[in-house]
Parts: sequence; structure tokens; C-alpha cells
Amino acid sequence: MTRLRLPFLLALLCALLSVSVHATELSASVDRVQLSEGESVELTLESNDATLFGKPDLSPLQDLFELLGTRQVNRLSTFNGEARATTSWIITLQPKRTGYVVIPPLQLGDASSAPITLHVLAASANNGQTRLAPVFIEASLDHDSVYVQAQAILTLRIYHSVSLYDDSNLTPLQMANANIEQLGEPQTYEKLINGVRHGVIELRYAIFPQQSGELQIPALTFSATVVAARAPNDAFTPFGRPGKLTRVTSAQIPLQVKAKPAAYPADAVWLPARALTLSESWSTPPEQSKVGDSLTRSLTVQAEGLSSAQLPPLPSPQIAGVRSYPDQPQLANQINAQGVTGSREERIALVPSHGGPVQLPALEVLWWNTQTDQLERTRLPGRELQIGENPLLQGEPGNEAAPTSLVVDGPPLWPWQLACALLSLTTLAGFGLWWRARRQPAIAPTSQTGPSPRTLLDDLKRACLSNEPQSTRQALDAWARQQPETLADMAARFLPLSSALDGLNGALYSETGQQWQGEDLWRAIRTLPTAQDQSTSPQEPSPLPPLYPR
Repeated sequence: MTRLRLPFLLALLCALLSVSVHATELSASVDRVQLSEGESVELTLESNDATLFGKPDLSPLQDLFELLGTRQVNRLSTFNGEARATTSWIITLQPKRTGYVVIPPLQLGDASSAPITLHVLAASANNGQTRLAPVFIEASLDHDSVYVQAQAILTLRIYHSVSLYDDSNLTPLQMANANIEQLGEPQTYEKLINGVRHGVIELRYAIFPQQSGELQIPALTFSATVVAARAPNDAFTPFGRPGKLTRVTSAQIPLQVKAKPAAYPADAVWLPARALTLSESWSTPPEQSKVGDSLTRSLTVQAEGLSSAQLPPLPSPQIAGVRSYPDQPQLANQINAQGVTGSREERIALVPSHGGPVQLPALEVLWWNTQTDQLERTRLPGRELQIGENPLLQGEPGNEAAPTSLVVDGPPLWPWQLACALLSLTTLAGFGLWWRARRQPAIAPTSQTGPSPRTLLDDLKRACLSNEPQSTRQALDAWARQQPETLADMAARFLPLSSALDGLNGALYSETGQQWQGEDLWRAIRTLPTAQDQSTSPQEPSPLPPLYPR
């Protein structure tokens, strides 16, 4: 039994090893494929096999390139719930010759990378006195003149032969009569100039002039702090950065903007581009479509040297026998070595209403070729679709010529009619109640409960003149509860009332209560002035009615 399992286990192990070898990939990429003589390029090798150790064999590069540096980066990412380990080697290369130079395939174990072709341009003659500056800036345009709304690429290179701090700053590129779009992130590399190695910061902008005539590319200012060389005996300064702030400014560049050619049709949208393509795709093969099926047709126009915002809508002619439902267009911009490539995708849902042949008309887009300086027409030829009959949508056999109506039994309508009638009645009743309520006063008159103030005052008078302290006290409390202020407040502002109350309290809480005379208290109550009369400062009348009307 063991002898039978051993070959099986060996075969399984070999299969696993072969799967592991095929899963191993070594991809190669560069940050740019076109560079000048003396400049460096970064080659990135990436592997997704975590079991490989060591580093790629770089010996094939020594004949054509100078190796300036190598660093390794390990990353761990999660994709669809699975953890993936990726190892990257970033190699800085400087070509030893001009022209087309091929980066040969590199080996890492059993994996091999694909070759990459570089185009190395010969260095132009420059002013050596300017090149000796520790920091300088260089600006150039790919074309001296372009058509209006066409693309011009501004390349800005900042050279430095000294170390810089990370506080560098570049003024933004702003122009009133042009649309500007930055092409990707800034690139950094090295270049050998007059035997001195310089670091280079390269920025590229796409400029779309909106007005013909001469356009001035403004000067841009770059500022940074140069790292100062420190002597061995210099003291350490924990605050501040030892160095010198330097500023360099690029030169203004004139750009001639040409107007739209007279040969271009006046009723066509102006599209100056290097290349323009028009393509179509279908969600399902149109040859298999039937009546009632929904087909999604995607039309895509792609233009090199134009942004997606400049691309106009495609013509959408009516198609006999087909209902059309257009969707929102999808706009996208791609950044490459030639600048901006804009694309516009329009999706249209087509539903055939009858079988037989359906003619899709041809589509044509006019544009101006900036490379050949002539009018171009990109055409998508028309096509004929054979729409098949749908058996589910056909009537009984023999009655194809007569139109048939499809009757479907549904729920009865009377419950919905009754509900609508009830809703209408309740709505009318609610409106009537609202109309009646709005005619009523906002505050309903309230009927006063208990004895009236006049009755309480008569009771108080009778008790005072009868010289009865207990009855007077009860009548006085009942009368005071209906007054706008407390009894203590009234006594505080009217001295005779205060004296009369002291006499009443003395009669209630002493043995001489039988000798109390209530005439003084009744005289004080009768001559008590109102609170408004005692106020020295005028007050505004209250907009609300009095709480205790007299």
C-alpha cells in the first residue's frame, strides 16, 4: 500500500511545484520611455512570489546602462479577502548611448521579465555658464505654434547639483486665455551635465489656448532651501535649518495660436487633434437579437491631444422600427507621453419593435489633423441587423395579419373607486371644518367662576365696619387673590394700608382683638392707589388684555 502511495505523492508534489512556477510573475516597467542623453530612468521589477529570495540578476544591464542605485520595497496587500505579498526592486539606470536602447529580460529564479525599448535623444548644445549654477530652471514647448483649442505641452525641468530641503515650492501656472491641465505627478531623476551629476524635477502641463494670436507662457518661480555644508567643529542647532534660500525663475515663452482654418466646415464642431478614432461595441451579439430584446450599443470616440470636455455628443439619428433609450455619456482622460487623450462613451439601449432587417446608419465625425494639417473624416460604417421573431410576442397561428389585443384579468376596480370616494368626502369635510374654524375668534371668552370682585369688596367692607378681625382677615385674603399684585406689595407701596394691616395682625394675635376698629383698614383699601399711578416713568401700553379686568 505504501509503494502505491509514494508515486502518487511525488506526482502531486510535482504538480504543485509546476503550479507555483507558473504563478510566479516578474513584471517590468519604467517611469518613461523617452529621455535625453545623460538622464536617468527608473526600472521597476515586481514579483508576487513570497517564496523567492535574493534579487534579480542585473548583469545583462551592465553593457548598455550604468547602474546608479537599487532599492527593494516589500508590500502586503489584501485582494478579495486574500493576502498578497509583493516585492519590488527599483533600479536607477543611465543609458550609455543614444538612439533606441533595449532593456533586456532579467531573471529572478525561473521567472523572466519582458524587454522594454527606450528612446534616448542626443543632448543639445547648451550654455555651459548657465549649467554651472547650483540650481536652475528650464522651460520648453513641444510646438512653437498650435491651433486654437489644440494642445501644447509645456515641460518644466528644475536642475540642482546641490542637496535641497523638502520645503521647495513652485508658483502655479495660471493663464487667462487658456485651459491648463497638469500631466501626472512630478518626476525625479538624475542627469550628468558637464561631468556634474544633477538631480532633475520634471513637470509637464497641457495647455489649450482659447483665443488666437500670441499667447505668453508666464515665468514660474521655484524656491527651496539649499543644504549648507557643515564643518566638523560646528555646533549642533536643534532649531531651524542651516542653509540658504534660493529662488530661480523660468523665462517667458511666446506661443503663436493659429485661428481655425477657413477650409473647416462652419457647421461642424472644431476638433484639432493628432488622431481620432470611432468604435462601437455591443452588450450581446446583435445577430442573435429578437423582437422585444434590449441591446446596448456603446459608441466611443477617442481623440489624442483633446480633453474629454472638448468632445461633442455623437449624432443619434432615428432608426425605423427601433426604440432608443440613451444613457448618460461617460467622459475620461488618459495621460501619456503625448499628453492628454480624451474619450467619450455613449451608451444607447435599442429595443426592436418588429422583426426583419433593421438599418443602422453610418456615423461620421469631422476633425482637423494637426500632424498633417488637413481635414479628416472618421467614419463608422452602417450595418444591417436581422431581427428575429419572438414567439412569446406572437398571436395565434393564422391570425398574424390581424392585430391582437392582450386582455389580462386583474383585481376588481370597485375597492379602489370606493377608497377614492371616501378620501374625497373626508377631504371635503376637513376643508369645511377648517373654513368654519377660521371664522371663530382666536381666543374664546372665558366665563369667570366664583364671586365677583364687587361682591368680595362688599364682604370686606361689611367685615371691616363690623370690627370683626377673623372675618375681615378672610375677606381681605379673598379680595387680595383677585388683585394684580400681592397684599405685601400693596402694603409696601401704600403706608396707610401697611399701618392698618399691622393693627389687624395685632388684633388677631393678641388679647386685645375685641377692641380692634376696622374703619382705618376700610379707608386704606378704598383710597389705595393703583400701581400705574405710583410709577414715575411712563410705560408703553401692553398689547395684551389685562389678566384681571376690573
